[in-house]
Amino acid sequence: MQDNFPCATPHGEIREVFPNVFFVTGSVVMVPGMQLSRNMIILREGDALTLISPIRLDEDGLEALEKLGRIENIVKLGGYHLGMHNGLDDPFYMDRYRAKLWALDGMEHKGGLQTTHVLCTGGDMPVSNATLFVYESSNIPEATLLLNQNDGILISADSLQNWAVVDEYFSELAAQRMTQAGFIQPANIGPEWFRTCQPDLEEFDKVTQLSFVHLLPSHGSPILDTAKEDFKVTFTRLAR
Repeated sequence: MQDNFPCATPHGEIREVFPNVFFVTGSVVMVPGMQLSRNMIILREGDALTLISPIRLDEDGLEALEKLGRIENIVKLGGYHLGMHNGLDDPFYMDRYRAKLWALDGMEHKGGLQTTHVLCTGGDMPVSNATLFVYESSNIPEATLLLNQNDGILISADSLQNWAVVDEYFSELAAQRMTQAGFIQPANIGPEWFRTCQPDLEEFDKVTQLSFVHLLPSHGSPILDTAKEDFKVTFTRLAR
């Protein structure tokens, strides 16, 4: 295995939030002095692991990850996700674990990677209890993954966020700028994703028709039990 990939950045410990569903918060440096948080969601089915929005972990973190199971799938839900840092750590995991790379049609990847499994509505999924919702009108491919367990768990990339407060992985500069730009709000639609991708507002009506109560976002903290109701308020406010 080569290792000329971006180094691991500060992150927390992997925690199990639902049976066989794990969550870890890490960080990314957008430009010098501007570090902010990001999340990786880990799904386990049997001994196979699926990593959504991968974050490179340090060696202790990788050891803990490998104890959970075998890394089999990498999933990229958002083509816009973190802009220039989109898929930053996918090449590391693909090189180290020879995983399958699942992505929407038309997505590009760093490091010359190629999609091995195309995600589409009604198509094959990396885990058996999941379905896909695609924002069909988005200028850049974007989707959410719905897990049919625990009354419905929605997993998002950039579209649905929950940076309710600035967390420990934000630098002072990032905290200031992201607050000014409208990112630090609970149950939020990603401001830059919305501005750049310009989805039709009707897409959010479709989101409320999905069967979920929890959200595991790639940005911000999980919303447990009240996610759909919280986002209904956000969508209603947007439509005014």
